[in-house]
Amino acid sequence: MQSFNSIVKDIKDLKIQGATSIAVSAVKAFELELKAKKSHNELLKSAQKLIKARTTEPALRNALTYCLSNYKTDPNITKKAAKHFEDSKKSIIEIGAKRIKSGMTIYTHCHSSTVEKIIIEAHKQGKKVRVHNTETRPKFQGRITATNIAKAKIPIEHFVDSAAIEAIRGSDLFLFGCDAITSDGRIVNKIGTALMLEIAQKFSVPSYSCTDLWKFDPDTLGGKDEEIEQRSAKEVWDRAPKGIKIHNPAFEICSPDKITGIICELGVFKPETILEEIRNAYPWILK
Repeated sequence: MQSFNSIVKDIKDLKIQGATSIAVSAVKAFELELKAKKSHNELLKSAQKLIKARTTEPALRNALTYCLSNYKTDPNITKKAAKHFEDSKKSIIEIGAKRIKSGMTIYTHCHSSTVEKIIIEAHKQGKKVRVHNTETRPKFQGRITATNIAKAKIPIEHFVDSAAIEAIRGSDLFLFGCDAITSDGRIVNKIGTALMLEIAQKFSVPSYSCTDLWKFDPDTLGGKDEEIEQRSAKEVWDRAPKGIKIHNPAFEICSPDKITGIICELGVFKPETILEEIRNAYPWILK
């Protein structure tokens, strides 16, 4: 069984990837602290340690806020938080698979377990689909997607990032994940997504972010912009010559006017309407 500190380390070191998986793991870590009968102040410190492990992860922060606000009155709060993500993902997969028609080629960037499962679900329904995906440097998370899609016996073509035009031009649909949603409907996702959206728009390829609404960042309501995690330069170029400044942002902010819609647990919505949906479904997030 993992310890609290080992979960924190695995989140920080990218051994646990994907916003939903990170949030669920954080909830499990918080549950371990509850079982250890930590004081409220100790629990707050533990939550902050988890949050600092990956800064651009509102789902992690919201899940911990949900648990911290209710653990004194509800001993099953961590299980309820975990079940939210489980039920939400099932709904998103079901809704997303309906967007896929037989004969389509689906393009995706990086690795989103939700997008991956949407494609596999469409395949299980008997739809003939193909997948194009990009490698996603510098950590090559796209290889995870390619491996899992291939295991599901779905034809997949793996492209270097710089061949994105070729990958997207031959696609019918662009499905991608999400790490954060801002109050003005912008989506924060893996670096490269904004570029891919530009290309998709150029070639009239519909683009959908597939996401749980717990990824909304309430801090953006007050004017704060989503913090973009900067990864180590060594991931890009270990022992680079002196005098070279390396930029390695993990994420970027995508404009809502490039996004066809957001596929979430409540349905499919335009980015500009998503705040109202969150306000109705999860008012506690906005407090």
